[in-house]
Amino acid sequence: MTGIADGAGAVTATPSAGTPVPPPPHMGLGVSLQPADVTAKASGTFPYAADLWAEGLLWAAVLRSPHPHARIVSIDTSPAAGMPGVHAVVTHADVPGDASHGRRVADRPVFAKDLVRHHGEPIAAVAADHPDTARLAAAAIAVEYEVLEPVTDPEQAFAAEPLHPDGNLVRHIPLSFGDPEVVGEVIVEGLYRIGRQDPAPIGAEAGLAVPRPDGGVEIYTASTDPHADRDLAAACFGLEPERVKVVVTGVPGAMGEREDPGMQLPLGLLALRTGHPVKLAATREESFLGHAHRHPTLLRYRHHADAQGKLVKIEAQILLDAGAYADSSADTLAAAVSFACGPYVVPHAFIEGWAVRTNNPPSGHVRGEGAMQVCAAYEGQMDKLAAKLGLDPAEIRMRNAMATGDLLPTGQTVTCPAPVAEVLQAVRDAPLPDLPSDDPEDDWLLPGGPEGAGDPAAVRRGVGYALGMVHMLGAEGADEVSTATVKVTGPVATVICAAVETGQGFTTLARQIVQDVLGIEEVHVAPVDTDQPPAGPASRGRHTWVSGGAVERAAKMVRTQLLQPLAHKFGMSTELLTIADGKITSYDGVLSTTVEEALEGKELWATAQCRPHPTEPLDETGQGDAFVGLAFCAVRAVVDVDIEIGAVRVVEMTVAQDVGRVLNPRQLRTRIESGIAQGIGAALTENLRTSRGVIRHPDLTGYALPTAVDVPDIRIVKLVEERDVVAPFGAKAASAVPVVTSPAAVAAAVRAATGRPVNRLPIRPQAAVVNRT
Repeated sequence: MTGIADGAGAVTATPSAGTPVPPPPHMGLGVSLQPADVTAKASGTFPYAADLWAEGLLWAAVLRSPHPHARIVSIDTSPAAGMPGVHAVVTHADVPGDASHGRRVADRPVFAKDLVRHHGEPIAAVAADHPDTARLAAAAIAVEYEVLEPVTDPEQAFAAEPLHPDGNLVRHIPLSFGDPEVVGEVIVEGLYRIGRQDPAPIGAEAGLAVPRPDGGVEIYTASTDPHADRDLAAACFGLEPERVKVVVTGVPGAMGEREDPGMQLPLGLLALRTGHPVKLAATREESFLGHAHRHPTLLRYRHHADAQGKLVKIEAQILLDAGAYADSSADTLAAAVSFACGPYVVPHAFIEGWAVRTNNPPSGHVRGEGAMQVCAAYEGQMDKLAAKLGLDPAEIRMRNAMATGDLLPTGQTVTCPAPVAEVLQAVRDAPLPDLPSDDPEDDWLLPGGPEGAGDPAAVRRGVGYALGMVHMLGAEGADEVSTATVKVTGPVATVICAAVETGQGFTTLARQIVQDVLGIEEVHVAPVDTDQPPAGPASRGRHTWVSGGAVERAAKMVRTQLLQPLAHKFGMSTELLTIADGKITSYDGVLSTTVEEALEGKELWATAQCRPHPTEPLDETGQGDAFVGLAFCAVRAVVDVDIEIGAVRVVEMTVAQDVGRVLNPRQLRTRIESGIAQGIGAALTENLRTSRGVIRHPDLTGYALPTAVDVPDIRIVKLVEERDVVAPFGAKAASAVPVVTSPAAVAAAVRAATGRPVNRLPIRPQAAVVNRT
């Protein structure tokens, strides 16, 4: 073999004359295996919850509060109950079990009883024989409210009257690391605000509840954590968990726990009350009102550095608006405080964080929660330091880049690979895109497009850098465990695991793992329901690590069962046998047979668990080994800004990422690109606006998602494959860290183009306007 250097300077093997070229692998890890459901999704036959039907079906509608804060004086359901076609109306009085629920804290009522705490809170639900009848009946319910003054400013929540029996403070973390008396030679300060981003799944929430003969109920919905949803529903319905079954339908997009329990629980109650299957397909408005959003955040920062730009101390205050209920705000705050300094070496850090209840829409888990908000702030501070010291923005980041063995401000040692300088250097060295030409055909490339653009002479180009980090799996002592079963019958393998496919590619990965371990090409992944052992939520790369690890262990156990008879027959250990390309061979070549022949007439199966090493909660000073693993990313954004009208066009996003190991190249690229697109939305367009707690324009006209025209060229210039030895396969979570990093990079590029501070996301047009006089 000879070698030639490719364009990136790497050496690529090329065959010598006459050397046969082996065919590329078509299955197993490292291959871009096509998802099994791609044809069904492309042809429109893939079943989502909104497509389901059952004999005797009724339709549900939920009455929601028009006020963000009010006392309920009375509820009269008789106008609805008396309408023809209405089968049942339920309120708080009809909840037989726990009247409140929550992911971490059970503080959210199924139906409001005495108080309404946010706009859109469920008051009652109706089941009728037609969806229009159900909606009309819900609207006919007479509710008398005593409207109260809403608390919508999180800074006012500290002194306001308690909005909830648990008070207004969800969590407070005063992180202290190092010497508080240290002062740097150069100090910069900043105030940053991050808006309310909505997950905005293209497929809105839907579900079907079917009563069971044993008095239980089955719920068909796009759940991302079915066992948690089952337990929550069983507690609400006053039933044993085994009498409630959650069946996962197709998930039409998910950025975390996207499902709204406020929809599932009324469905189950109505099905139990009527004895009929009951279906609800939420409108886009109901979707915006019901599910959780990214935490709006206020951040105050003070960075200290020496004359060479090395960080000395960081002080910060972080205030998260949790909305009306706690949900996952405690977890989000822990991530925000822990990563408040970014992937930089900081010897002294003092970060104080709060999450508070308000009468704003509920906040919860959205991809990159906590880490995204602080990344926009600490990267804004790094740009300020660079400007004050006269340094290149990339250079000041390079001088402070974290590496394996450094400490987080929580006192935890970074033991995983941390190629922060490497990914930054990769985007720094990448060629910049060409400037627009004067060709009239390129007018559409101007910010605002040909109809909305101003004077082309007012367009300025900016280049900005950002480094981001996220944690993988749960944190602070969360028991991360998943169970999987692998069954083999003849030439076909089946994987049974309750890990939900949310678009992250788990079902494809599970097939690849079994192919890799057992050499079996035809692998099926069973549908998910709660009759299977739990696998936990589909978030933070959990299923690649934990569920993928469980599948691998189960497959290896089946592999041992397959190879033991052969090894015994030939007087050798199973370790001396290999499986590759569907063939079993011994180290000495004496044994050579196909996997299919070895499996003939056999049925093998094994069940295994995967549980990562434990973590611990942060203590009273924010110290502790709270995270299992970390992932890092560098993004360079290039933007064109019309400085007269404030229009911004993102020209290119250049990405280098720490991925551990590439398991499926096509899926990995898709996940990174989708994360960048979501980050661009957070940077420029996505903000679920409220007025005194009331959501304004809860639709996809008022809430602007980036389209294909808004998403620029995305260049992935480097994927660092330095395997994390404690992770199965060595792979890392891939989709959250681009979401975290890209908004900060876009903001940095707009700063570079305009010289303006750009301290708010999404970036308002007025923030990019420059007085040319």
